[in-house]
Formats: sequence, C-alpha cells, structure tokens
Amino acid sequence: GVLCIGHDITDHESRDRVRISTAMWRDRVIAGTDVRDDVFESVFHIGWEISREGREGYPVGTAFLIGDSQNVLARSKQLILNPFEGHRSEDRMITNTGLKENIKELAQLDGAFVVSDEGTVLSACRYIDAPSGGVSLPLGLGSRHMAAASITKLTNAVAVVVSESSIVRIFDNGEIVSEI
Repeated sequence: GVLCIGHDITDHESRDRVRISTAMWRDRVIAGTDVRDDVFESVFHIGWEISREGREGYPVGTAFLIGDSQNVLARSKQLILNPFEGHRSEDRMITNTGLKENIKELAQLDGAFVVSDEGTVLSACRYIDAPSGGVSLPLGLGSRHMAAASITKLTNAVAVVVSESSIVRIFDNGEIVSEI
C-alpha cells in the first residue's frame, strides 16, 4: 500500500480499478523533455501494474527509458534480438492497451525498454552502458537502478524502474525524483 498524507494520490477510473495519479509530480519530471504526458502516464501505470502483479506469481523488475531515444540507443546494446524491430510503429505504441501484456511478458527478461518521446517502443532487453560517475544512490539499490540513474544523468531521458520488491522509482538527471 501507499500512504500519502495531505493528498489523495488515487484516481478512480472505474469501480474496480484504481490508478495512482502522477499529476502532482509528473510535470516536474518531464519538464525540459519532449516526453508527452500520456506516454509517461502509460509507462508509469504499466510499471506500477508489474510491481503489484509480478508475472505468474513471481516478482519482476524492469526499467523503462523514455525520451532522448537516439542517445539512449547509442549508449546501450541489444541483449537478444529486438522483439519490436520490424513491426509497424502504430503497433508499438506504449499508449496502446493491447501492447501491455506483451510488455509484461518481456519485462521478465533482462534489460531495459527504450520508448521514444512520442510513445513508440523502440527496443526491449537493452543493456545500458553509461558511466556512473557522479551518481549516488541509496544502499541496497542494484544495477538496474544504477543504470537508470546513469543514463538519465547522461541523456535527456527519464526512467521508470520497477524493483522486484514492488517499488517503482522515477529517475531524472541521475536522481530519484519519486518513489511509489
């Protein structure tokens, strides 16, 4: 559960589904980037669902890098054949709810997702190769978090990182800017 004193952070989309609102801090995270609001919202909520549900009863951790995708791709490499390569752009839109289950399946594999500013999923299973100099994280966070912090410090991307301990952290400019 999440406790937020002073603000209700839930949006009640329907009777059976509760969504966490990013309205209080989203604009601060994506300010200075070309990342669209709906793209950030979609990535965040997929990450939040992965943190709550895992996959087939097991906890899952993953990372999403949003924006400045050409620089992110230049500072990373593919771990397996890219499952998104060769598919039509409209079929790879993170805002397309039909893509969500595919994302959740691929989240079980190592590596990060790279998502463009406009919401096109460009790659999955990406190894991030960014120097970690000048990045300081709390003890206990692993390589997924360090990679996300490092690449967001080096590029104009933002990151949504799902920990296997069911915590979602948002990174911008090499720092954790939100933790849910």
